[in-house]
Amino acid sequence: MKTEKLVVLGGGESGVGAAILGKDKGMKVFLSDMGKIAPHYAAQLDAEGIEWEQGSHTPEKILDADLVVKSPGIPPTAPMVRAIVERGIPVISEIEFAGRYTDAKMVCITGSNGKTTTTMLTYHILSDAGLNVGMAGNVGRSLALQVARSPHDVYVIELSSFQLENMYDFKANVAVILNITPDHLDRYDYEMQNYINAKFRILNNLTCEDAFIFWQDDPVIRRQLEQVTTEARMYPFAEHIEEETRSYVNDEDNLVIDTPATSMEMPRAELALNGLHNLYNSMAAGLSACLLNIRKDDIRRALSNFEGVEHRLEYVATVNGVRWINDSKATNVNSCWYALESMPGGTPSVVLILGGKDKGNDYSEILPLVSQKVKAIVCMGKDNAKLMEFFGKEVPQIADTHSLEEAVEAARSFASDGDTVLLSPCCASFDLFTSYENRGDLFKEAVRRLS
Repeated sequence: MKTEKLVVLGGGESGVGAAILGKDKGMKVFLSDMGKIAPHYAAQLDAEGIEWEQGSHTPEKILDADLVVKSPGIPPTAPMVRAIVERGIPVISEIEFAGRYTDAKMVCITGSNGKTTTTMLTYHILSDAGLNVGMAGNVGRSLALQVARSPHDVYVIELSSFQLENMYDFKANVAVILNITPDHLDRYDYEMQNYINAKFRILNNLTCEDAFIFWQDDPVIRRQLEQVTTEARMYPFAEHIEEETRSYVNDEDNLVIDTPATSMEMPRAELALNGLHNLYNSMAAGLSACLLNIRKDDIRRALSNFEGVEHRLEYVATVNGVRWINDSKATNVNSCWYALESMPGGTPSVVLILGGKDKGNDYSEILPLVSQKVKAIVCMGKDNAKLMEFFGKEVPQIADTHSLEEAVEAARSFASDGDTVLLSPCCASFDLFTSYENRGDLFKEAVRRLS
């Protein structure tokens, strides 16, 4: 019998995991990365005896594949991907590939904002309740590697639109869409509908035995549901109860979660995570847990003791009476909106640090909150022209900076006792940093040096 040839494009977490799973399934595996593979991933590939290359693609080896697993970061317009498709070779994601080799239950979470928090919160509830659960996708370890070497009964998976693009037969048991706002439009020909379509691929293959959890008040989701049908049971959540709402806040300010198998309440004040956006994240995680038959007491306990997500509204320090908050994970405008929404009202007291790689952003969404809460803006990026032009007349003070050090110094000069400096960039990090984590870590280091 012919040995199936698997080519993996991309040598990061998902790619190396897919390569190891392919090897374990008896495939002949070749991994190729146009960039440089991190040393620990290269060592892992060598230890497994998997052939790999970096810095270029070898067409002869790649175009001889029976199947290609593509890293989500590689766009479908990349020349090698186009050549693969023209050759008629199937291209799938690591999640799709891993799903072929497990019958575990899948809780799959997408949305423009809140994915990581909701994924980690759901995982926290399930693991605290004693389930054999893994976390994968954009957070945690590669799903493929876990399926190969440390299988679980349940997986909680954060799915980006990029990952959903190359998923076809994969099926969630619980599918969650938190919200949809403009993001990554540069990947989608600046057509919002293309981005929406990618997000809604999470509903592919759902049956009447599965569940779909979504924010009932999201206008984009509501419009799309007029065009799309699913057999799945619907579990909408919202701040205030409407017809069909399955999670909401009642008149006593209690969070209510109501499913056919479970009905529970807990005081909103006892939730570990504050802010409206985190209320929605808690609702989605709580509904997911109820649908997996987790005990009410376990859900309440986990929702009240969760410790949050690094780089998402993360308190760093108070220096000379000024609070510094790291929200580097806010890589789109809507995420920044939620961060500003959680800031105290009254006299403008926020110094907001914005900037990075613009993805076709429309900043008008945050303008009302900027007018209400922001006393100064610090633009931090290689090219701040768009930000300077948009916000130049909207705030009393604005600075054009081109490094983290400049931005922190400008923010310190604008801030007074009682103010908050909020790094919530609205943009991707790739102009000055390697990732939003790198941006957040360097910001925290710079702030701590001030004290």
